[in-house]
Amino acid sequence: MSNFDKGFFYIYEMKAEQLQPNEYGAFYAQYISLAGDDEIIAGLTSNLREITDLLTSISESKFDYSYAEGKWTIKELLVHLIDTERVFAYRALRFARMDTNDLSGFEQDDYVVVSKANSRSKADLIEEYIAVRKATLTLYKSLDQDMLKFIGTANNSPTSARALGFIIIGHERHHVKIIKELYL
Repeated sequence: MSNFDKGFFYIYEMKAEQLQPNEYGAFYAQYISLAGDDEIIAGLTSNLREITDLLTSISESKFDYSYAEGKWTIKELLVHLIDTERVFAYRALRFARMDTNDLSGFEQDDYVVVSKANSRSKADLIEEYIAVRKATLTLYKSLDQDMLKFIGTANNSPTSARALGFIIIGHERHHVKIIKELYL
């Protein structure tokens, strides 16, 4: 195996515990810890299966359910996961390309309000989720060790592409737990 090939297979060996504290803001530590022992590709793949199975098992009417006044419906929560993954994958791409520009944050609640998630069907939302996840997997499979380790700045925090992969995994696991505990 050439050094070039080894650089690309690194993604299949790297675990969240290998991240350095300077690769992510303290706020994201909770999500990184939820990534557990999975490598990025394995975690993204297992999450894809788990959440797809979970979502398909929930009735269409339950997708419109909110467990309390002012809380998101399952549709809105799913759009939040999709939007957040898109933003984090975009950040990962920028940092993998050694982009030194500071990237701004985004306001998740504002995104959900204008998403019109509740007017969409369960099948449409699941299809979009799967498409976004497949794109994220394709992106991460294309990154080598140097690309993954480059640290940029997003939302005023240092961030590496590899940290963002684990954040995506943990963020989703956080919300799956909420769905199971509060919505079902």
